[in-house]
Amino acid sequence: MKIITTLFFTTFLGYTCILAQDLYDYDVEERISALGIELKEASPPVANYVNSVRTGNLVFMAGKGPSKPEGGYVAGKVGADLSIDEGYQAARLTAIAQLSALKAEIGDLNKVVRVVKVLGMVNATPDFTNHPEVINGFSDLIVEVFGDRGKHARAAVGMGSLPRNIAVEIEMIVEVRD
Repeated sequence: MKIITTLFFTTFLGYTCILAQDLYDYDVEERISALGIELKEASPPVANYVNSVRTGNLVFMAGKGPSKPEGGYVAGKVGADLSIDEGYQAARLTAIAQLSALKAEIGDLNKVVRVVKVLGMVNATPDFTNHPEVINGFSDLIVEVFGDRGKHARAAVGMGSLPRNIAVEIEMIVEVRD
């Protein structure tokens, strides 16, 4: 009986310590700034939906496209109008758009416990098969920002077209803490 009580007590204290500690040994938003990234006000939805839905500790982010800093979107089909590297850069811009929308939802990106799942859609020619290399632009930036907590499950798929001919559209699911 004493052994069980001691194990329960130790486990309970260990759990309490985990809840009290910071998730990161750095400030996520300072890291974003150090990467030369400026988050902008999240763009409003263009139809009857919202940028994000939070249920419990999960935030489901609507699909975002590659917003250029000077305005507009990176458009075109990868494999015809855009190279793999240009698609990669478009996916990286999409990560910035998603981080902006996520910050608007949760207020402080240091609350991100884990980026759980990413769905990356590439506007590509029918013969293009390097979708993962394009979506790596998104994933690489997310890991640069959140470290191991940014490593996520992912799908990278090709599409015959995307809204407004954008090069990529990416949605994600993120676990956050209060």
